[in-house]
This record gives sequence, C-alpha cells and structure tokens, in this order.
Amino acid sequence: MTISLRNRPAGAAVTAAALALAALASLAAAGPASASAPARAAALSAAPAASGEAADPSAEGLRLPRPTGRYATGRDTLFLTDHARPDPWVPSAGPRRLLVSLNYPARPGTGGGPAPYIPREEARLMLAQRGLDDPAWPGLVAATRTSSRTAADPAPGRFPLVLLSPGFGTPRATLTGLAEELASRGYVVATADHPYESTGTQLPDGRVLTCAACDTVDAQPDAAARRKVLAAVSAGRAADFSFLLDRLTGPAPAWRHARAIDPRRVGMAGHSIGGNAASSTMAADHRVDAGVTMDGTFFDPVAARGLGGRPFLMLGTDPGHGPGADTSWDEGWDRLDGWKRWLTVRDSGHFTFTDTPEIGEQLGIEDPDAPLSAARSTTITRAYVTAFFDRSLRGRPARLLNGPTPGNPEVLFQRP
Repeated sequence: MTISLRNRPAGAAVTAAALALAALASLAAAGPASASAPARAAALSAAPAASGEAADPSAEGLRLPRPTGRYATGRDTLFLTDHARPDPWVPSAGPRRLLVSLNYPARPGTGGGPAPYIPREEARLMLAQRGLDDPAWPGLVAATRTSSRTAADPAPGRFPLVLLSPGFGTPRATLTGLAEELASRGYVVATADHPYESTGTQLPDGRVLTCAACDTVDAQPDAAARRKVLAAVSAGRAADFSFLLDRLTGPAPAWRHARAIDPRRVGMAGHSIGGNAASSTMAADHRVDAGVTMDGTFFDPVAARGLGGRPFLMLGTDPGHGPGADTSWDEGWDRLDGWKRWLTVRDSGHFTFTDTPEIGEQLGIEDPDAPLSAARSTTITRAYVTAFFDRSLRGRPARLLNGPTPGNPEVLFQRP
C-alpha cells in the first residue's frame, strides 16, 4: 500500500509528527522563529491506497542499508543513572537515566545475532502518534534488520568517539543507520535516548516512559514560551552528554570496551533538537571537539562567544534551512568562530537525515514534501557527516566539503 503524509502547520502543537515513523515533528523543521516556513496539511493527506500498489514488506522484512566502511560493527547497550541530577521532566521519577546504544568497529565473525532495531512497544507508540495503526507495522518496524552484531569483540585499536542525539519526540533507533555507518568507518558511536523526551523509551525492566516533555511544550501559552522549554531540552541534553562522557572516558568507565575509545577525539551530531544539543554540549563541555546539526533549530542559541574555534557543520533542508528561512541559523552562523559549513539539500524533508526514508519507502509511505529518494537521503547524510568527522577528528582531507560536486547536485553550499 502507499500512504501519503504531510506536515502540520508551524503553529500546530509541537507533538504533531512531520513524517511517518518519526512520530513528533520538532519545531526545528518550522519553528516559530522561522516566519517563512510554509504551512502544511494537518492530517494524513491520503488514505491507504488500493491493495497491491507496493510490495508487501512482510515478505522479506525491513532492512537498513548496509554500512560501507571496512569494519564489521558491533553493538552494546548501556543503562546509566546520573544520581547527581533529578529527571528534569518528572522529578518524582528519581535521578536522570539514559539508555545508550554503542556501535563500534568489531572483529568479523564475533558476537551474537543482529542487534535489534527498536522494541515493539516503542515502534507502536511512534507509529500511533502519526495515526498509522496497521497492527502488523509495529512488529515489522521492530524487526528491521541491522548490520551490527550484539556483544561483538571490538576491533584492535583506539577510535574517535561520536555522540548522537535524536530529534524531539523521536527514539534513538531512528539514527541507527548513521551510527552503523560511522562505526564501519572506524568510530565508536554512542546514541542516547533521553527519557520522557520521546514517544516511548523502554527501560530494561520493560516499563515504557512516554513524552512528558512533549506535554510540557504543548501546555505553553505561546510560541515564545514553547521556545523557552525547547531551549531547556537542548541544555538538559548537554548535561546528559557530559555525564555520558564521564561514564565512557572517566576512571571507572561503564562500558567494558571503553579502551576502544580515544578520549582526545570526540565529536557530536544530532537530528533536529539533537543538533541544537550538539552546539549546547560544545558550549558547556570542552571535551567535544566538533559538532553537526542535522536540520535543528537553535532554540538554545549558539553561544555569543562562539565555540572556541571548534568546527561545526550545519546540514539542513532546502529551502527550510537556507539563509533567512530559520533566523536561528543565520545568527548561529555568524557566531560560529571555527571552521564551518552551511549545507542544504534540495527535495529533502526534516527526517531525511534519519532512517525514516528507508523504512518509510519499504512500508510504501510517501512524503510529498520530501521527494528525495531514500537511497539519496542515506548516501548524502552518510557522506557529508562522515567527511566532516574525518576532517575534524582525524585531520583527513575532505574535498567533499570544499564546494559543490557533480555527483551531489542536491547539496547546496550556503555562504561557504
């Protein structure tokens, strides 16, 4: 079947999803600061089409594209508790907790089976938020095949660390494809779920925490108040990642393979508000050497003093994050004081930079506002994010970032 989806207007409640599988549309796609952001349809723009229009995804199952690097990849999961901080959204729940997926270069042939993609209940909540209630789909999405092996032995050597933060209301699973790609290229990748900031976060004991932060945003009386809460989300994630860095690189690391991490080379990337969290974390923690935002509005503005000359990549939709479309990017660009690039991608949508296009295409879901194919979405995201970290953390030439290339006509360089 084929389903066509459109976003809600910029003034709609922040918990309205921009795409299927992404569940919540962060205001980053069309935040209140972006007066020129186009209004979009408020609900599903088409009912499921007649049976037989697309291949049955249950026939072979869903699969993420295989990573392209030379390393096999492994995955571990950590459940961490920061006893120094109460949860900012539900203080009665006790201290702040994080669920973290660690993808890393692995020895071929070691480990167990393929790492699971997402718990079924998280998938169900993510789909239900967008009104996608086909009873078969949560199981299909949960069973999406990944390329990482559970508990695999790490490859020899020490590798740069990349932190990943998902969009507001979006599970960490939606950045799995990028995490696996970076791991295959020789990075340890730590992707965090921030409890109460997603449609659903399943704890090790089976409990599922829903999006209390979304309720807080929706309860605000106006756009300015919503922006203030979203700025707090970004700043809170900075504290989450400083804690995570302590637990990964400190004297008593939480991960059994922590020696695989080179703590002198740390980068961070995020989608939507996770991209804002990258700049917030860099402003608060000097250990993060480079950052990427993927279509994230700077609700928490880039620090007026800059980021200490550290490199930063702004990768976004076109025209949604071109000059003048989201004024927080114009302001952020002026404040960034190190090597920087501002790239936008034609025909892309807010969730182009996640797994959404790949999974959506396999389920027969279309987004008429983002006609860029799943294959090109994946290729562009992988290529430019990896090139940035290769340059920033490894000192390798990154000709891809020097200017437009014939092989990537969708990618526009803004104020290079």
